[in-house]
Order: sequence, then structure tokens, then C-alpha cells
Amino acid sequence: MISFTHIFVGIGNSGIRIVKNIEVPNAVKVLLDSSYYLFDKKRPSFVKQIKNFFGNLNDDTIVWIIFEDKPINIEIVDLINDNLPKKAIRLAYVLSPYRELVYERKPEWAGNFETVFYDSLSEFLDAYTSIPLEDAFNAASKQIGIMFSKLYYYLENQMLVNIDYADLFNMVKGGNIGILRILREVDFEWNWGIWDRGLISIMVGKNVPLKSAYEILRKFQYLLREKDIIWGVRMNKELEDEIEILALLIKRWSNGGNSV
Repeated sequence: MISFTHIFVGIGNSGIRIVKNIEVPNAVKVLLDSSYYLFDKKRPSFVKQIKNFFGNLNDDTIVWIIFEDKPINIEIVDLINDNLPKKAIRLAYVLSPYRELVYERKPEWAGNFETVFYDSLSEFLDAYTSIPLEDAFNAASKQIGIMFSKLYYYLENQMLVNIDYADLFNMVKGGNIGILRILREVDFEWNWGIWDRGLISIMVGKNVPLKSAYEILRKFQYLLREKDIIWGVRMNKELEDEIEILALLIKRWSNGGNSV
């Protein structure tokens, strides 16, 4: 099996928190404090370090850049992309609180990525309406970190409904927008039906009746009928009485409502 170097880059407070919660053996974690980019005295050193590090990566590298959708973070994202090897796989995970990027015009910076996965944080923001926003971001950071860790584990161990790196690259390449989620509960009123391809893996605890998992699968199949989706249901003894859904869904980015 081909091996890839995984690099997780966290930009700004939100990105850094997520990367710190990722537990991937042998992965490289890069934490970039955007405040250093703002200070004139520190900026030259900051830029030099980015050029030296990213400019010397190998082609067989998967680079995840994780950040909140803010202008200062976008500037750093562009700087990284300008120095990455051409053959490196570039994927973004963008936090866009209260905004569903799939309905927006494709921004210029997104053209440098194979797929931009985004998270409007709706489930976290809805759950934390009565407490500080910081708590919602902390909860989201932990959950997203777990999600990345599990996706890596399944890919490396070929356990994710027979998905391997070739399947993943076929899905993500081509200038897409997507979502990547680990869910314990599913809001079937959400916009699941807009996606074109991807995978949904349902992991069932040892004490959960299989009919419960198949009911969730049936609802997903109805919403995503005639789409290019790889489905999977399997048991995970660590979950006990729970069901866990890993959803990776992708579509071509639209431009003001029209496909690009």
C-alpha cells in the first residue's frame, strides 16, 4: 500500500485547537499563530519559516489546512499554497460559523484546493446558545479532531467500507466543496440531498439492534438516491450502545448557483 505523509496545518486560534485534538501517529502538526503575521517585526521571520517548510515537502504529501474563514487566515493560506509542491494533495477544512458555503460563490482562494470541506458549526452553535461562543468552538474543535483521527485510522487500516487512498483521491480531486462529519444523531431535514458523491459509513455499537442502523441507512439512501455514494454498515464494539456516522460528501462548487 502506498504511504503518504500527512500534514495538518492549523491557522489561527480555531485551526490550532482542532489540530491539537488530532491524534494521528507520525503525522506532522503545524500550528500557525496568525497574530505573528500581523506584527511587522515578526512577519519576515514568519514568512521565511513558511517558505522553508512548505517549499521543501515531498510530492507524496497530503496537506490539510484548517482555519476559520477570516481575511488574515486566507492571506496565510495563499502564502502556504504559493510554496507547496505542485503534486501535493491540498485539502482545506474551513470553519464558517452560521454560513453554508455550499450556497455561496466560489472564492478565489479555493481554486488552489482539490476540495474545500466546510463546517458551519450549526449543531454546536445551536447547542451552545446560552453559553459563550468560545465553549461552542472548544466542543467543535474536540469533535473535529476526533473525526480526522478516525478518518486517518480507517484509511490506513483499510477498514472504511473498503475505501483506500485511490478511492479518496478520486472523490476529492477536481475543485470541489464538501462536508466531512462524525455524527451521533442525524438531522434528516438538513441539505443532504445536494451532494453528488462520497461515502457514508455507519458504525454500530455491539448493543445496538442492526435494524436501527439499517433504518438510518435507508433514510440516507432515499435522500441521496441516484448519487454516487459508497455505503457501509459495520459493528464497532467500542461504541457499546451508540451509532456513529462518518459522512464524507462532495459536489462541484457552484458559482452563484451555476455549476463550475
